[in-house]
Amino acid sequence: MPTYKAPLRDMRFVMNELLEFPKHYETLPGGSDAVEVADAILEEGAKFAENVLTPLNLSGDQEGCSLKDGEVTTPKGFKEAYQQYVEGGWPSMSQDPDYGGQGLPHSLGMVLNEMITSSNLAWGMYPGLSHGAMDALRHHGSEVLKQTYLTKLIEGTWTGTMCLTEPHCGTDLGLIKTKAEPQDNETYRVTGTKIFISAGEHDLAENIVHLVLAKLPDAPAGTKGISLFLVPKFMPNDDGTPGTRNAVQCGALEHKMGIHGNSTCVMNFDGATGFLVGQPNKGLSAMFTMMNAARIGVGIQGQGLTEVAYQNSLAYARDRLQMRALSGSKAPEKAADPIIVHPDVRRMLLTQKAFSEGGRALIYYTAKLVDQVEHGSDEAKADADELLGLLTPIVKAFLTEAGFDSTNEGLQIFGGHGFIAEWGMEQFVRDARITRLYEGTTGIQALDLLGRKVLMNQGESLRKFTKQIHKFCQAAEDEQMSEFTEPLAKVNKEWGELTMKIGMAAMQNRDEVGAASFDYLMYSGYVTLAYFFAQMAQVAQRQLASGTSETAFYQAKIETARFYYQRLLPRTQALATSMLAGADTLLNLSEDDFGLAFEV
Repeated sequence: MPTYKAPLRDMRFVMNELLEFPKHYETLPGGSDAVEVADAILEEGAKFAENVLTPLNLSGDQEGCSLKDGEVTTPKGFKEAYQQYVEGGWPSMSQDPDYGGQGLPHSLGMVLNEMITSSNLAWGMYPGLSHGAMDALRHHGSEVLKQTYLTKLIEGTWTGTMCLTEPHCGTDLGLIKTKAEPQDNETYRVTGTKIFISAGEHDLAENIVHLVLAKLPDAPAGTKGISLFLVPKFMPNDDGTPGTRNAVQCGALEHKMGIHGNSTCVMNFDGATGFLVGQPNKGLSAMFTMMNAARIGVGIQGQGLTEVAYQNSLAYARDRLQMRALSGSKAPEKAADPIIVHPDVRRMLLTQKAFSEGGRALIYYTAKLVDQVEHGSDEAKADADELLGLLTPIVKAFLTEAGFDSTNEGLQIFGGHGFIAEWGMEQFVRDARITRLYEGTTGIQALDLLGRKVLMNQGESLRKFTKQIHKFCQAAEDEQMSEFTEPLAKVNKEWGELTMKIGMAAMQNRDEVGAASFDYLMYSGYVTLAYFFAQMAQVAQRQLASGTSETAFYQAKIETARFYYQRLLPRTQALATSMLAGADTLLNLSEDDFGLAFEV
């Protein structure tokens, strides 16, 4: 059975030494409290993840969810774990005190989320969807909706969902058919079917709050005619307890490749009572508040699975005996050497380690930006929001692509045992696969990054970030850092040049954006992680120079950065060549010619 140990030392390194969270927290409302409780949150969160959630991961995958008479039963132990989560006050940690929250920074909640997704991704999706619903209601809900529903979501006794996808449309939400008819009492009758609804029905909480995209009768065509509605499973009584059942039902559970412990539902709304959230026909912008938070959350899932796959791969590689090292026996007292001595196994382990530690730095930096967007001055908020917009598709797509690669490497390290369910590695691969799909596929994130976040504003957001990297390289330019700053400065400069070339080509043919977008996103991800690895190497060098009792920890950080720069960052060379190959290489083959090999 797989195990998980929260990497608290590395978490603290990123939070306290790299990103200076304590100093950051002092600039936020309630920041002093955050500094005081941060360590306790890490310690208690680790205990919950390691001792409560991890033991339920494999069994939850094997048991899955069951549906009977419209009611879903989650795997054994999931409900009790959720009750413990609520009793611990975890749902309210980063929420608004005006509605029952503790008012701690959002970044602390995102750090906790890493531990949860590493230990039990399927379970973590139940409270994870609730946080997105809280964000949408907090920003767009009326005071009545906040008092009635937001308070219960923050309390954790109710959970939330986001209902977007329909059988005939996914990303292209302008095609949705779900309707909302206004009633005399300022409610709406919501009718339609939504699919792929994570945590759409379950037995963990006493009520479920669905946020549903639908169209009013007089709505304009396309995405300009989408509104957002709150549809509860049970209509609340005056005292806030669940009352009569609403006309919303789980019609089926999806049969899935992974995340079996989470209920992925077909939800039928049969004239269900709903309440408008925000303004009519402005639902997509309101839902994007939820979706952007969810996209960062999915990026955390990719990184979290990388971490747990690495931990189990490392333990196995240290224990499994296979052949002798090519340079001579490393364990002559044993029948064979542990496979960790073999260079190719080291390659896979270091790839996992680098993606996990680099991804953690990127995520925590993003978490810091979320805090600034919520609580910074107007100018700081605007700058942070712009940078957050640029980095969100990279966090979501690059870290989930890396997560799938890393879990695959873990299965490979286990060899044949990795293919066997009891070791847990094949579950990590299956669970990781969905992260590249939901909340916008990698291809959608790539288009968002290159088309909307970069080219749409003539590269202004990108220039601000590459300028930040350029200044770091200049300030850190010395003999000790040159092995990092020189290649980083080179790819950072090339990043801007590639963007210019694609932009010029797109002026002649807009398909050039779609043709280059995936390679562009992956290139962007490698450069971004290189920036954080250079910073981490610099911190480690300074600690070693000043004298430390943790020499091994900081030296390992530098060696991991070297591996990243020499083995992973060079992938940008192939990506640069590929993204400039042009749209013709993809579009010259006619649609009919794709099937010529099947012709008789």
